[in-house]
Amino acid sequence: MTTYTARPVPPEVLAELRAADDAGRPATAVTDQEGGAPLRCCLRRSRPGERIALVAYAPLHRWAAATGAGPGAYDERGPVFVHADPCPGPDPARDAGYPFPGAHRTVRRYAADGRILGGALVAAVDDEALRNAFDDPSVALVHVRAVEYGCFLYEVRRA
Repeated sequence: MTTYTARPVPPEVLAELRAADDAGRPATAVTDQEGGAPLRCCLRRSRPGERIALVAYAPLHRWAAATGAGPGAYDERGPVFVHADPCPGPDPARDAGYPFPGAHRTVRRYAADGRILGGALVAAVDDEALRNAFDDPSVALVHVRAVEYGCFLYEVRRA
C-alpha cells in the first residue's frame, strides 16, 4: 500500500523566506491576536499571541529549480503564513492525519516536468483523495490548496 507524506515548507527555505520572500520583500512579523492562521512551517493553525509573518512563496519554482523541471506559466507564487521565528516543524505525535482538516480543498497534480496534470475539488484530503490524485504514474507531486483563496497549503508526495 502506498503512503503519502504532507510536506511543510522546508526549514532552509523558511530561513530564506524570513529574510526575503519569493517576491524579494523582507518578512514582517506580527503578533497574531486571534489565532487560526494556517502555518506552512509546522502544518497547524496559529495560536493567539504567536508571532507570524505572511510571505510570498513560490513552491513549484523552488521544486523545479531543485529537480530541473520547467513549469513555465505554472510557476506561480502566493501568500503563506509562517512562524516569524524558527519552529520545530510538524509534530507527528500530535498531528495525525492530513493538515488543516474540515474544509473542501483543491488537489492539484504536477508531472515531473512541472506541467499541471489536472486538479480536483475534494471534500477532505484523505488517503482516498490522494490515491485518486496519484493514480496516474506520471504524477510527481500534488499541491493541496485552499478553495476560498486558492493559496498553497502543503505539498504531498508518495512516501
